[in-house]
Amino acid sequence: MNKTRKQKILENIKKFKIRNFIMLTLAGIINAFGITVFLNPVKLYDSGISGTSMLLAQITPEYLTLSIFLLVLNIPLFLYGLKKQGSHFTVYAIYTVGIYSLTAWLITDVLPIDVNLASPLAGTDLLLCALFGGMISGVGSGLAIRFGGAMDGIEVMAVVFAKKLGITVGTFVMVYNVILYIICGIVINSWILPLYSIVAYGAALKTVDFIVEGFDRSKCAMIVTTMPDDVCYILSEVFETGSTKIEVRGGYSNKPKTMVYFIVNRFQVAKLKAIVHEVDPHAYITISEVADVFTSEHQKKD
Repeated sequence: MNKTRKQKILENIKKFKIRNFIMLTLAGIINAFGITVFLNPVKLYDSGISGTSMLLAQITPEYLTLSIFLLVLNIPLFLYGLKKQGSHFTVYAIYTVGIYSLTAWLITDVLPIDVNLASPLAGTDLLLCALFGGMISGVGSGLAIRFGGAMDGIEVMAVVFAKKLGITVGTFVMVYNVILYIICGIVINSWILPLYSIVAYGAALKTVDFIVEGFDRSKCAMIVTTMPDDVCYILSEVFETGSTKIEVRGGYSNKPKTMVYFIVNRFQVAKLKAIVHEVDPHAYITISEVADVFTSEHQKKD
């Protein structure tokens, strides 16, 4: 591959995609529907910054709404993770949260839907609200991740700090949520709603897991290609980390090939697949989970 083609591929990768914005818009709307129609009316709590925003909206003056807290708490976290996650992810994530916040405001304050005392669809049944609220919001969160963004700033903080703390991304998020639900129980002086909120969190977690194929672990990509040098170059330029080339041989064709071993986080899987197939449309890619990744500073782009 010549230098001009490499440069062209890099330029295409850096472009924002209309399809992503469309799907992120849908993700924000779906997430807001699950939260405002099922969870918030019966005072159940979402996880992460969304759950924190719901709690703060309940204990502060009425003009400080859920929508306001979603923006005020999430946007600084996304901006803080800009260097780690890149400008594309940050823009997509802020856009998604903006849609989530706008839709939540429309449902609670503009549209003729009464979500103040009970869910319009599930009434005051806490189990139904927890299950359907969790699953629907999980669909929104999963779509956000799948199309390059995120719905909650706490996950960005998990990606940034989990490795430094020696824990997984999932463990970081879970510890935050456990602390959040304990605080909720203390503040409202009841443990029933926080316990049902854990049910909602579990439903959301499984739904996200189903949509993006993994939640709390890094992803190992094994790429069998006839263009290993080009693939390694582009991946290194885009993700700013190293890769490993392993010489292999086709089992059927018996032709020599190269397998590129590459590690990404769950936000980067879709991007990696698009990049590799941009370079080599015939590349064979498998994605699997890895529990831990240990590396040193000088190996990051080795």
